Order: sequence, then C-alpha cells, then structure tokens
Amino acid sequence: MYLRLPLFVAIATLTIVGGVTIDHDKVQPFAQPAPATVSEKAAVKFKPSLQIIDGCHPYPAVNAAGETSGGLKHTGPVDGKCKGSGLGSQVYGRSGWYKDLWAIMYSWYFPKDKHLGYKGQRHKWVDAVVWLDNPAFETPKVLAVSTWSWGGGYTSFHTLEMTSTRGTGELQDLIMWEQLSPEARTALSETDFGEAAKVPFIDANFETNLELARP
Repeated sequence: MYLRLPLFVAIATLTIVGGVTIDHDKVQPFAQPAPATVSEKAAVKFKPSLQIIDGCHPYPAVNAAGETSGGLKHTGPVDGKCKGSGLGSQVYGRSGWYKDLWAIMYSWYFPKDKHLGYKGQRHKWVDAVVWLDNPAFETPKVLAVSTWSWGGGYTSFHTLEMTSTRGTGELQDLIMWEQLSPEARTALSETDFGEAAKVPFIDANFETNLELARP
C-alpha cells in the first residue's frame, strides 16, 4: 500500500546557522535497509509516495558522516537547481506509540522553499504522520493520515476520506531514526536549519509534533 501526498512547498523567511555543511547535491543518502522489526516493516509497508506539484524535489539532508546539506538560496525558478539529486533522495521515518495510537512520521527535506510570488527561504522540512491501530497486527489498519499544511499546522484525513494509489508519486529510500548513524542523528539534532525549518522527528520535536498531528 502506498499513499500519494500532493505537495506545495511552504513559504517563510529565516536566518540559518549551520554546522558542517556540504553542497545540497553532494549529500549521499542512506540506502533503505531490509526491515527487521515490526515497526520497521510497518514503516516500509505504509511509506507514502510524494507527488511534487510545485517547487523543489526532496533531497537527503545528512550523510553517514554527519555532514548536512547547505541548502540553496531562494532565488531563481521555484525548482531551480533542485529537480532531484543524482545520488538519490531520502525520506526519514520515526515511529512509536502516542497515547493509544501507533504513529509513523515520514519527513522530507528540501534545499529551498520558494513559490511564485513569495520570497521563500533556504531549507524546508515537510512531514506526514500515518496513524495505525497496531503495527503488530497481521493487517494493521490505517486510522488517519495527518499532513503538514502550507499555512502551518496539520490537517488530518480519516479512513473514509483517504484513497490509496500506486500512481504517479515518487518513492524515496526510507531510513528510520534508529537506523541512522550516530553522527547523522547528532547532526540533525544540533544543526540549526532555521526557525521555520525545524527537523520534525528529532527528540526535541517528535512528541510535540505528534500531539499537534493527532487526529
């Protein structure tokens, strides 16, 4: 099962303070490991595809050595210099119980965030949360999907409002939080991508975002 998520990249302005950064198109993604645990198998099974309607395509944000993307200036065409990495793209995942639901957060990084008629910014994170009854069930049930809205906050879609597809979306290699190298986890936790581009799945933000996204 794949969920296709249409995406308009959101717009804001910020000042970025970074650590060890490299060019956005030089970041080597993590290969998607074979899922071994119940949570990893569920995350792969329900991994969304992403339909890019406008703006940048997703890129890796960090490599195994902990070097992070330097992003792009928000100038030129909305998809200028960010139509996809030749090294491959990435979707980041993190899952766990939140109150009485199993949450799988999927997050994508974009080197810049620009839309026609708006100023834009360097760096953007967008995420979606798939809510299950229990990943250990033989056939886990999707109860809702919450997506980050362009204007801020999450919009939740319950089962009867959703459709699944194997249509025209893009799939990226999935790497779960616990599968990242220690250097990559540290870099994502400590790199300041900007006030409007906080990494949604690091320890400091994960549960706060689940509360905001909970259907």
